[in-house]
Amino acid sequence: MKIETLRWTHNKLEMIDQRILPASFEYLSYDSAAAVAEGIRSMVVRGAPAIGVAAAYGVALEALRLSAIPKPIPPLAPPLKGGGPVAGAALLPPRQGEGWGRDGFNAGLENGFTVLAASRPTAVNLFWALQRMRKVWESIATQSPQQIAQRLLAEAHEIHAEDIRINRAMGAFGAELLEDGARVLTHCNAGALATAGWGTALGVFRSAVEAGKKISVIADETRPFLQGARLTAWEMVQENIPVTLITDNMAGYMMAQGEVDAVVVGTDRVAANGDVANKIGTYMVAVLARRHNIPFYVACPLSTIDMSIASGKEIPIEERSVDEVKGFRDYHWAAEGVRIRNPAFDVTPAELVTGLITERGVVIQPNLEKLRRLFS
Repeated sequence: MKIETLRWTHNKLEMIDQRILPASFEYLSYDSAAAVAEGIRSMVVRGAPAIGVAAAYGVALEALRLSAIPKPIPPLAPPLKGGGPVAGAALLPPRQGEGWGRDGFNAGLENGFTVLAASRPTAVNLFWALQRMRKVWESIATQSPQQIAQRLLAEAHEIHAEDIRINRAMGAFGAELLEDGARVLTHCNAGALATAGWGTALGVFRSAVEAGKKISVIADETRPFLQGARLTAWEMVQENIPVTLITDNMAGYMMAQGEVDAVVVGTDRVAANGDVANKIGTYMVAVLARRHNIPFYVACPLSTIDMSIASGKEIPIEERSVDEVKGFRDYHWAAEGVRIRNPAFDVTPAELVTGLITERGVVIQPNLEKLRRLFS
């Protein structure tokens, strides 16, 4: 994918505004943790790996911002008896590079972590990235704020580059699972736009094509935010990979007609027992795939596997604004006054997952023991 989902430019993070694709293509610029958190919350950026990378840059941006904020310098002379300062001895201009001081820097950066952690609850990569950045911070806590900021930025750059390397490795393993000529259904968008580049599920498709296989993609529309229609279809069209767009409730028909050979999706969190949380509607696709004896694969980096929770029952499911279900953007089609639910994710039980595609290989029929071995 030639387009960079996230990029570092002039000491700021720029991210493609995915809310307006494919009608418009635009980068938005971010310079603080609070701004990045709002970009994550409002879905300027989405997809678990991309959210993790964005959060890492959010921490670095906050450290850079705090280390550069000037602090007041007290007057050179004591005030006059009347209470006013000596003429010409008011606050001096801040010295270049002067910051808040260690206490202020630490408090401000801690608040940046808190704001970013609250942006979206389901994607575990967000918390994985924040924990990784925190460990770096703690390891160099005695250094100056400026040194800490530069080290955190270097770590964010490494997380960015590492995500692309991991996606490439997953793609190679996943491509081996697809036969030449395979017709593959996917749900939501797990492509370059959901990662730092290449993609998880769509990375498997890219790698298969790169290996010389002729595959075609069937993209679910993915209501209510239409990531399949707007983003997955757009990515595939850009790269001339054959793609057919269907509404979510057509997947069963396509399978019954023998027009689907495999399903490959991404994920926002995998529990220790292999249960998978992904965009709402994934569970229905998995049930249909099992009914029609179609393999159901989940492409996920190790950073998306959360060994701290026993099963999918413990995964927090985000409820988003009801406006997303009422209609799209400014156009509403739902009856006024109707009660609306909008869970953004559902959980697919491990028993329905044929295999997890990771950067260390494919885990067939995942369970607790197999995932433990994967990390060992």
